[in-house]
Amino acid sequence: MKLFTSCLALLALVHHVSAQTWYFLTFTTPAGSYITSYSGSFVAPPLPQAATYYLWPGLQPPGNAGVLQAVLDGRSGEWWIGDGYCCSDPSLAWGSGFNVPNGQTVNFGFSVNSVSSGTWSTSLSSSGGGSATGSFALPTHQMNQAILAIELYDVAWTFGQFAFSNVVITANTTSTSWCTNGPSNYQNAAVVTKTTPVAIVSGGTTTCKISSIVLVQPA
Repeated sequence: MKLFTSCLALLALVHHVSAQTWYFLTFTTPAGSYITSYSGSFVAPPLPQAATYYLWPGLQPPGNAGVLQAVLDGRSGEWWIGDGYCCSDPSLAWGSGFNVPNGQTVNFGFSVNSVSSGTWSTSLSSSGGGSATGSFALPTHQMNQAILAIELYDVAWTFGQFAFSNVVITANTTSTSWCTNGPSNYQNAAVVTKTTPVAIVSGGTTTCKISSIVLVQPA
């Protein structure tokens, strides 16, 4: 996790904040293999106040140059979600987004047109009718980490659980242990519940399915 925490330090500098707390889970594919799609749903928890809450699923490459992420942002006092690539190498414009009331379900999707060219298509939709799409050219960043994260600045985790369902990760490998043994829990900082991941291998590709995975509360 050393390289990943280096990237997190970069994020802290970008956001210009003083106190940073992280809770995140990571599925990491074997060396030389890469994620080609990542999708699922989550419920927007009650937002306690206008503050820097960033809750997100995302993807990261082996070199940890940045994060392709769908960020539920609480700074305005109402959740807003959009897709973007943070924070540099390359510098890309943030995608469009929409507001998400407490309790609504958000569906997210990331897919790459090919591992070699690296243009990622993103999609977001909500049970309230919000939707957004994006396109991010990342030809030098083949993603090998699928992440579920709670990123907090100067606030505590007081909003209850961050619950995901129907999570599906596809990677160009026949290995299954990255799925069935995952995810890793950063510093065991979060209490986590999950259904047993199911790995399906077909044509040189493994599809990892998790019906439910919940960051319940701080450990």
